[in-house]
Amino acid sequence: MHSTLHRKLLTASLAVLLASVSAGSIAADIKPAVDTGTANNAQVINVTLVLRLHNQAQLEDYIQQTVTPGSPNYRNFLSVSDFAAKYGATDAEIAQVQNFLKQNGLSGTVLGNRMAISTSGTLAQFSAAFKTPIHTFVSKESGRSFHRPTKSLILPSQLTSSLLFVSGLNNEHRYAPHIVKSVNSQAAAGSKALANSTLSAPSNANGNTTATGVPGEYTVGDVANFYNINPLYAKGINGKGSTVAIVTLSDFYVDDATNYWTGIGLPTKLNHITKISVDGGAVIDGNSGETSIDVEQSGGLAPFADILVYHAPNAGNGFTDAFMQAVIDNKADTISTSWGLPEIFNFAALNVDGASNTDTTDVGDLQTFHQILLEAAVQGQSTFAASGDSGAYDTVRDLGAGTAAGDFNAPLTVDSPASDPYITAAGGTTVPYSYAFRTGPTKSIDKESVWGWDYIQNYFDKYVGKGAINLFSVGGGGGVSVYWQQPAYQWFTNGIQRSEKKQTLSYNDPVAGWQTLLVLPGNFQGRNVPDVALNADPETGYIIVSTVDGGAQGGWGGTSFVAPQLNGITALLRQSTGHRVGLWNPQIYFLQNVFGYGKYSAFNDIRNGDNWFYAGKNGYDPGAGIGTLNVSNLAVFLGSH
Repeated sequence: MHSTLHRKLLTASLAVLLASVSAGSIAADIKPAVDTGTANNAQVINVTLVLRLHNQAQLEDYIQQTVTPGSPNYRNFLSVSDFAAKYGATDAEIAQVQNFLKQNGLSGTVLGNRMAISTSGTLAQFSAAFKTPIHTFVSKESGRSFHRPTKSLILPSQLTSSLLFVSGLNNEHRYAPHIVKSVNSQAAAGSKALANSTLSAPSNANGNTTATGVPGEYTVGDVANFYNINPLYAKGINGKGSTVAIVTLSDFYVDDATNYWTGIGLPTKLNHITKISVDGGAVIDGNSGETSIDVEQSGGLAPFADILVYHAPNAGNGFTDAFMQAVIDNKADTISTSWGLPEIFNFAALNVDGASNTDTTDVGDLQTFHQILLEAAVQGQSTFAASGDSGAYDTVRDLGAGTAAGDFNAPLTVDSPASDPYITAAGGTTVPYSYAFRTGPTKSIDKESVWGWDYIQNYFDKYVGKGAINLFSVGGGGGVSVYWQQPAYQWFTNGIQRSEKKQTLSYNDPVAGWQTLLVLPGNFQGRNVPDVALNADPETGYIIVSTVDGGAQGGWGGTSFVAPQLNGITALLRQSTGHRVGLWNPQIYFLQNVFGYGKYSAFNDIRNGDNWFYAGKNGYDPGAGIGTLNVSNLAVFLGSH
């Protein structure tokens, strides 16, 4: 489903392009950073050595068979040990890596999937082992310090064919949660706190149909109303016997979720949340509300499912390690994450200021995630990722594109890991509602639309005054990958697009002016994102309960809600069908291609709105994917084979 040759050519072209660019990485904190010299050599860090899979083409073919009715391996999912034996590293390859570590005073633990070796040691040991200086940098934007190699790693020749990536030597804070506040909430410098009575509206997660709530104050009960989940609840389908996993980079307060469910009158399974710490675990911080939302939404739609929360530090190898652990444990039937970063930031250590940095071809996180997702798929675990909240221009929220000298332009981009063809990318819509801002007139959105706040921008420009607000480019993430080729399941889908031409990532140096850092491939037949969408616009958004954000609040949205909602929905489908669902994508594209839209379809076509570039239209569009769900109809299709 992807082209190794394409990735090699792209990586090579990036190396040539970036060789002449001066240093200072654009990654987590995104803005330039200052090299302050050699890092603390005594600091102990965790490092993951990711090993290449074997027989990957056969693995991809087997995955397709697991979700193809009539195939001899239909729903014949593998165990972790089967996966390791068929596709993991060999004993000889593992011995070579272990010997290399031993020679450098290190030791490692082979993970159960034989895809990685976990080790720890001092920065001095790793610097010597891989023959690269490791320096401390300070972000010019946040003032946060981090460490990373200043040169490409040098590996022994016997390891170059088996070792895919060394993850953890760079601990830049890179991934962001995909959550947004409503415009009115932003204007008030924070979401409005809701009275406890607002949370007392009954949920319909047990078949109790209720009237639709208030836009901006929706609950999981409203999600059930919007997307026809209630017939499943009426049959006693509530997630019992299923397990969902959340992969996150912030710890959270369990009471947030339980208070949310109690507040909406939702009975849930008792003591069904388990935290699993990876690489020392994450901390309670300003993003902890993201994890609360993930648990509230997934567990609210599947209230009797077990919930595993894998949390790791938002630095270095934390994200991939946490996701890998969720897959190796293989307890979860379905996994979601609401964190990501622009796909193109994985291409290279893009440089904009000062010291030398030759590590310019790092796509290791993309490739590592891909291998993890392949394992999840062949084990029957469904995976979901938020597609982002910057519309078609995914770098904008990270880079502050185009606002002042020293900033960046805004190429059309997609988010990672949502752009990987082996994860289901969760996009966003706006459900019908009426709106008014400040002294302007009341306007309405009459049909569910691709979420993009250009409709609000246009409103302000016309009725309040141009320059009163800048909302570019808030909306549901979507577009065309320039790394992953178009997967087979999108070949026959009406509306699939190629990448746009003349897209570059450029930096506006205060002295030298605009500098081109990256030229993106034009007319590339890439994987299209998202796959499906649900309501995500904060203006038609949700109530959350988050201690770090002030308790019960409304006016929250983002594709961060959609990914865990799909997670919870999959737990219902797991119970309804009696088996794991597996990788969604080949199955849902087949259903849409064959059966289209209509009363008995599993999908609702989204033909209105846009995400600042891609407009809703008949069939697929890179704003809402193949559309929103009719969950009860989807359950019928999945359970009919």
